[in-house]
Amino acid sequence: MTRKLATLTVIAALTLAAVSMAFAEGNARKGKYLYRKNCRSCHGVNASDLSPNSKTQAEWKKVMGSWQSLPCVKQWPAVSDEDRTDIFTYLYDYAKDSPTPAKCS
Repeated sequence: MTRKLATLTVIAALTLAAVSMAFAEGNARKGKYLYRKNCRSCHGVNASDLSPNSKTQAEWKKVMGSWQSLPCVKQWPAVSDEDRTDIFTYLYDYAKDSPTPAKCS
């Protein structure tokens, strides 16, 4: 009985941690909208090095980890931290090695 209770407690804790992490991430749907609004006009649909399926998830982490050094950052409108997180989430979730790579952006 004690072992079952301990197992259930661990499962509940892991589930809570996973849900918390999911809510801490950005909104990929909003990120797709923001990408289309702010990025796609310069970076194109699929031909660019900044289209979602042009990089792996690890490459997107590296790129967005130093977003201040991107050549196009001066052309961005005032993009909030939340908006950047949403754009990153979209790019990461639809990277070429993700379970659902982008077919078009």
